[in-house]
Amino acid sequence: MRKAYQTDLSDTEWFFLEPLLPLPNATGPPKTHSTREILNAVFYIVRGGCAWRLLPHDFPPWKTLYHYFRYWRLDGTWEKVHAALRKRVRVRLKRDPQPSAGIAESQPVKSTGVGGKERGYDGGKKIKGRKRHLLVDTQGLVLEVLGSTAQK
Repeated sequence: MRKAYQTDLSDTEWFFLEPLLPLPNATGPPKTHSTREILNAVFYIVRGGCAWRLLPHDFPPWKTLYHYFRYWRLDGTWEKVHAALRKRVRVRLKRDPQPSAGIAESQPVKSTGVGGKERGYDGGKKIKGRKRHLLVDTQGLVLEVLGSTAQK
């Protein structure tokens, strides 16, 4: 048993998140790492801002973690978790779980000097790079995020 990190899930958090995660694949070799440990490691990376390869050795291997992180991104698991957490926060704030209004905002961001179709020029702000677009509800909780070239 390893020593707990500050980013580890509590039992209450785990019981809320567990039903939102996909079930393990019935085919293939049996899992050697628990889903909770994988989530703990992903949250460690997100909160600590470290690289995948710099994870402490008491977590599962970084390639395993990155596989699950990417798989859950591609299959929509992270969006489903985020939506469930947003609904829970809104209910605790005594609001309707589904927002009735949203606020859109965009922000140009400088990017590397390497050109390409992902990079544009924002004439208003005089920035070469990309633009991030956010849609938030009236409480400031994120509803949607989109990236585009700075000229859009």
